[in-house]
Order: sequence, then structure tokens, then C-alpha cells
Amino acid sequence: MQVLAIAAGGAIGAVLRYGMSNGVYALFGRSFPYGTLAVNVLGSLLMGLLFVIFLERITLDVTWRAAILVGGLGAFTTFSTFSIETLNLLEEGQPGLAILNALLSVVLCVGATWLGVVIARQI
Repeated sequence: MQVLAIAAGGAIGAVLRYGMSNGVYALFGRSFPYGTLAVNVLGSLLMGLLFVIFLERITLDVTWRAAILVGGLGAFTTFSTFSIETLNLLEEGQPGLAILNALLSVVLCVGATWLGVVIARQI
């Protein structure tokens, strides 16, 4: 049952990732991987928030936790897409943008996860 829940959460997360990423690209263009960066930062924030809420604040069945955290957020965040986009920037001769993308992704996503944990522990 847990595997099916993760699969269902993953399907929802993937569709949400697609929609958000395309929306961000429509606003800011594709000269930089803004869509992937935005998805990863939001996904990291949600992971921090929901991790604390589900494990420290409310009792949520393990199947639901797995569906949301592993399936939903696992499919929503896009590390493999981040990796290929960064590699593409390198191969296109844009090492500065590749480094910027890597640094922003790590700093903002870890920071967003921390912020999510802090917020969740305050509520």
C-alpha cells in the first residue's frame, strides 16, 4: 500500500513541478534555469516545514507521510533536472552561469529547508 501511495504522490508532484516550472519560465524566460531553481527552493521549504509538522507536531500515518514527502516532494523537486541544466550551461560555454546556478541552488535550497524547520517549530 505504501508503494502505491508514493507513486500517487509522485504523479501529483511531477505535474505540480511541470506547471510551476513552466509558469516561472513564462515570467522570466529560459536564459537561466529559473523554473528549476524556484521549484527546488519551494520544495526545500516545504520539506522542512512538513518534515517537522509530520514528525513533531501531528500524528500522520506513515503511508501518508511517505506519499507526501517521498512521493510528492520527491517528484516535485528536481535535482536531476538541476544537474542536466547545470551541465548544459557548462557545455554551452557559460561556466559563470553554471557556477551561479549551483551556488544559488545549494545555498537557497538548504536555507529554505532550514527556514521551513524554523517556521514549523514556531507554530
